[in-house]
Amino acid sequence: MEDAQPDPTVFASHSLPRDPRLLATVTNVYLGTRVYHDTLHVSGVYNGARGSTHRAVLPSPLNVRLEAPAGKGAQLTQTFALDTNTGSFLHTLEGPSFRASQRIYAHRVLPHVLAFRVSIARVAVGSRPIKVLLRSAFSPESPDLDLHLGPEFQGFRYLWGLTLTPEQPGGPRQEVHMLWTPVPPALTLGEGEETRTWDFLTVVGGSRVEAQACLNEALQLQATGSLYAIHMQAWAQFWTGCSLDVAGPLALCQAVRSSFYYLFSALPQPGTSGHVSHGLSPGGLSNGSQRECYWGHVFWDQDLWMFPNILMFHPEAARALLEYRVRTLGGALENARALNYQGAKFAWESAASGLEVCPEDIYGAQEIHINGAVVLAFQLYYHATQDLQFFREAGGWDVVSAVAEFWCSRVEWNPKEKKFDLRGVMPPDEYHAGVDNSVYTNVLVQNSLHFAAALARDLGQPFPDKWLVVADGIEVPFDPEQNFHPEFDGYKPGEEVKQADVVLLGYPVPFPLSPDVRRRNLEIYEAVTSPRGPAMTWSMFAVGWMELKDPSRAQSLLDRNITNVTEPFKVWTENADGSGAVNFLTGMGGFLQAVLFGCTGFRVTCRGVTFDPLCLTDISRVCVSGIFYRGNRLNFTFCKDSVMVEVTAQAWPGAPQLEAELWPSGAQLPLLLGHKVSFPCSAGRIQRSLP
Repeated sequence: MEDAQPDPTVFASHSLPRDPRLLATVTNVYLGTRVYHDTLHVSGVYNGARGSTHRAVLPSPLNVRLEAPAGKGAQLTQTFALDTNTGSFLHTLEGPSFRASQRIYAHRVLPHVLAFRVSIARVAVGSRPIKVLLRSAFSPESPDLDLHLGPEFQGFRYLWGLTLTPEQPGGPRQEVHMLWTPVPPALTLGEGEETRTWDFLTVVGGSRVEAQACLNEALQLQATGSLYAIHMQAWAQFWTGCSLDVAGPLALCQAVRSSFYYLFSALPQPGTSGHVSHGLSPGGLSNGSQRECYWGHVFWDQDLWMFPNILMFHPEAARALLEYRVRTLGGALENARALNYQGAKFAWESAASGLEVCPEDIYGAQEIHINGAVVLAFQLYYHATQDLQFFREAGGWDVVSAVAEFWCSRVEWNPKEKKFDLRGVMPPDEYHAGVDNSVYTNVLVQNSLHFAAALARDLGQPFPDKWLVVADGIEVPFDPEQNFHPEFDGYKPGEEVKQADVVLLGYPVPFPLSPDVRRRNLEIYEAVTSPRGPAMTWSMFAVGWMELKDPSRAQSLLDRNITNVTEPFKVWTENADGSGAVNFLTGMGGFLQAVLFGCTGFRVTCRGVTFDPLCLTDISRVCVSGIFYRGNRLNFTFCKDSVMVEVTAQAWPGAPQLEAELWPSGAQLPLLLGHKVSFPCSAGRIQRSLP
């Protein structure tokens, strides 16, 4: 009998990684921690002034280890597992007479709650008491908060405090209140008992009233035995409604699943709105202490590398991320003024205020391409949702128009070339600073301004003629002799570059390229991209080769991308040697885009969602559930010879009837709710049916 294929949704091991940075994380939209780590973080809570601001450390009552009594360890089998199906981490001790387990999770439905539960069960005949130890080294201290122990509340310990230093001088210090179950040194399954479970809760809020109310809500569920069950059901519902599955090698399947889990565990449940987002940082909410994983700051990583995946499945969370940019627009306006420009310049590193908090001035001053990534996220959201209310009434237009004003004040007219130049910038390739006419940045300028003008027309808003004058007149470097786009003025082929830069033109940045130019860009920059660069780079090379229908070359780059996945819990590191940020959501976001947008050919455009599938060498089928377009939910299955599409729900009021237009035939297939439509493998577009 053949061995069963390992489950690609559960990552199990009999030992923990030597590097504690690589332990699994449990997060929700508000709280995050690594298992067995003495620190937890609260979304949006930072300490430190300006360039020193970082995620505030709160001591974690979840840092508890389950251990066998002295002398029993040798008889036991120990397993550690991250179960993505239930969004929980499970540690199991199993011996001849009992099985004990500890399950750690960030509650999916109650975002102010972190919890662990310990269960002991007899597995052999007998009635003697069974004891397990709980090892905890909790200390109510923090380098970032002035903490005070308060009176217990309903048997729960209470700790509260204020951050030490506000991000901006004179700004408010943030308040944190925590209630938690005291942890005994041991738990005992009594004489005659067959099984028993204990729940340990940690509840965090921005005020005592909020923390107590959230605790009471959790206790009501605990009293009915449904606290964990509701969390588990929410995750089951998530995976039923949103998934990306590939038929391929186990390592690839695990990389897809783990990336999906780590990214989406930081977001609220799909179909829910009203959650305030404080942005997504490269290392996620489980990281971000001082000098760790970019300190919890928000970069272009959110808008360019993570956002497209989120938008396709979870438009409410996508909107919440855009609302973070709206809330920090005041800081972006001030950043532009500080640089003597008009409009808004979003911070290269942003925390609570949107003012620049990058510790090194050069990045904040020169990596202005972040503005283009921010507007691209707004553009994709508009195309996917047609949510005019967001742009009319909720600040979306203010962001898009302010960035347009910045670009027009930042460019300089070059009378000799009769073009607009953008001088003294740093492109995504951070090996080159102070360059002129970064082709990636300039194309984003063009894209931002064209979108701003089109949006203004849809909203009935007047806009300056200069927007389109600059868009149509900005320099886009191109070398006709070598048939490629130099990274910037004066770039010579062969110069090493840090990461994906020019190859981002075409995807994710919409920019028309002939196949020959696309191929030359890929070939030239693939040969000179640093092997020490960050994890997301090779995913975009893979997408480029998928566009050019070269499956073997795309597959090799996709395989290279997942060398940053570590064992056993599939945590990504920023760099292939294990250095840099950990739980690197940026790398996961790039990899997911390579599968979600590369293998399927999905592109979100003003006219619909196009598709152009390609089966790679090792991937024979891609199944995508829960794609969102204009209020509809769709499932897709792409195989070598066929495509299947089904509209499974009309999730928003007024969701229009859709159709699939196939290319090159032009055939139009109605997509009726609940009916599967299959056709031979083809490119095409999902679009609104015209009456």
